[in-house]
Amino acid sequence: MSDFDLVIVGTGSANSIPGAEFDDWSIAIVERGVFGGTCLNVGCIPSKMFVYAADVADTIATAAGYGISASFEDADWPAIRDRVFGRIDPIADGGRGYRIGTECPNIAVFEGDARFVSDRRLAVRMHDGSTESVSGRHIVLGTGARPYIPPYRGLGTVPFHTSDTVMRLDALPASMIVLGGGYIACELGYVFSALGTEVTVVNRGERLLRAEDVDVSAAFTAAAQRHFDLRLGATVTSVRGGAATAAGTCGDFAYAADGSPSARGNTYTVEFSRDGRAESARADVLLVATGRVPNGDQLALDLGGVEDRDGRVLTDEFFRTSAPGVWAFGDLSSEIQLKHLANAQVRALRHNLLVAEDQAAGPMRSVDERLVPHAVFSHPQVASVGLTERDARAAGLPISVANKPFGHTAYGWAMEDSTSFAKLIAHAETRELLGAHIIGPQASTLIQQLIQGMSFGQTVDQMAHEQFYIHPALTEVVENALLEL
Repeated sequence: MSDFDLVIVGTGSANSIPGAEFDDWSIAIVERGVFGGTCLNVGCIPSKMFVYAADVADTIATAAGYGISASFEDADWPAIRDRVFGRIDPIADGGRGYRIGTECPNIAVFEGDARFVSDRRLAVRMHDGSTESVSGRHIVLGTGARPYIPPYRGLGTVPFHTSDTVMRLDALPASMIVLGGGYIACELGYVFSALGTEVTVVNRGERLLRAEDVDVSAAFTAAAQRHFDLRLGATVTSVRGGAATAAGTCGDFAYAADGSPSARGNTYTVEFSRDGRAESARADVLLVATGRVPNGDQLALDLGGVEDRDGRVLTDEFFRTSAPGVWAFGDLSSEIQLKHLANAQVRALRHNLLVAEDQAAGPMRSVDERLVPHAVFSHPQVASVGLTERDARAAGLPISVANKPFGHTAYGWAMEDSTSFAKLIAHAETRELLGAHIIGPQASTLIQQLIQGMSFGQTVDQMAHEQFYIHPALTEVVENALLEL
């Protein structure tokens, strides 16, 4: 039995809590998997490194449109994969080594699975099979989320991949079925398509990225037909595995729904109905990308007096749970599952821990989540912040809407772009920018100045007129949309 001042469960953003201010605290860190969390190991960073390689391949494949003689022949998948994880794995290993090393004498690392057993006390099932009892004056829960596995008939009996595993495939598959139509499905589906895999996307909705502004979602769905065989409006009725294919097609990381390792080398058939007609798709690899769910259901929260809703830990604005001394943040407690939000939350939580011990440290801090932006790194790229037109109208707000194509700028001409655009929604009376939605090359970069303007309370008139826009840079797309407002 070990008692600490602070117990941290999870080593994603939570791993940044211990610092000089906590040198006189005894701290326990509990990690059941790989140090660094989702973003570093199976999420944002590796996926975007793969996306960059896919973008290079796509640029080569479309070079003829610019008078360039080039052709994309094939991809060295192991080289691409190893470039990514050859960078990432040493960082994860280094993070672990740092925490268990002599540089952190006040920190004890417990590598295992944590569950509450009583108030502010956890049982940690260690990797060696033993169990440690750990308690803390404060406990911070940062255990994140995991892929959601839908209850499709047969899915639990066949090996399949999720975003946690598919990036470590042994070989590039000839064909792939992607279940889902959100950002994970669209990003990873694009990666494999651009590198040479025939990708079939089976999605329940009629549009991809349906959470985006309707115009953006519709435009993305139309553009995605170049990369995917789209089966939209599909109700999956069954999933089954077929005859084995060449060894290495599925790789070593396919798992059944219960998490157990499964056999390599199956082909798959997904049966579904559309408009009352039965259809099916067949491929070498099955990727389930139907969203993510918080990991609260794996922590025995009730035994610790921590309230949750379907596994999502409930907190107040200062990240305090219903249990005194227990805190939570990030994907475990937020409806917005984004790394940059988790980082902001943990900075505030870190401060609040100090305030809880010493009121003189200042008032507690919260994070304003009204203007949390996001991006989808697929092709085309998508970025968004604030309200969609649909949400603004539903709220009864008086709005003005501008929609400006990339092709109406000189740089857009240079790119031969005929599909990308920036859509802005402004309050017609206060002139504040309520929402910004960009689809096209470098959308995640172009939207940043709009995020800044919204965050500092600038009107659309100020954003349009009180700064210079470099001509003929792509930022003129944003300028044109603001001028229209």
